[in-house]
Amino acid sequence: MSRKGQTKPRIHHPDALYQSVIVTKIINYTMKNGNKLAAQKQVYAAMDILKKESKSDDVVVTLEQAFENIKPKVEVRPKRIGGAVYQVPAPVRGHRQDSLAIRWLITASRKLPSKQHHTFASKLATELLSALKSEGASVGKRLEVEKMADANKAFAHLRW
Repeated sequence: MSRKGQTKPRIHHPDALYQSVIVTKIINYTMKNGNKLAAQKQVYAAMDILKKESKSDDVVVTLEQAFENIKPKVEVRPKRIGGAVYQVPAPVRGHRQDSLAIRWLITASRKLPSKQHHTFASKLATELLSALKSEGASVGKRLEVEKMADANKAFAHLRW
């Protein structure tokens, strides 16, 4: 915890093309070495692919549906009692849900094989489409985290 008090959450402005804060956050997480223009091109290309494949009018609504399938509801947090460290299940707050979902989406997209997908945009679109169907590595990560929380339900009384 910070000694200076609570930190203020950053205000993210909506992106220029879709007017969505989630798209802005995806662009910022995708960005490498400060090259935001390249990240924007890849994310917008992925959104175009998602629009074609999902056959929906509003691609931002489709993106939000995929994100709801990735967001974790419960996670485990370590708590030290005596000499032992217990994994205590705790609910995940809204900002953390978003950041975990985006992080898992980007890492799962980057791990897809390059032989099948030549660009990051196609990898990201593939992962978003599989998340829309409640499949894929990012949804698997969410299920893994929630399964761990369910397994440690006996320590829920230790929550602070």
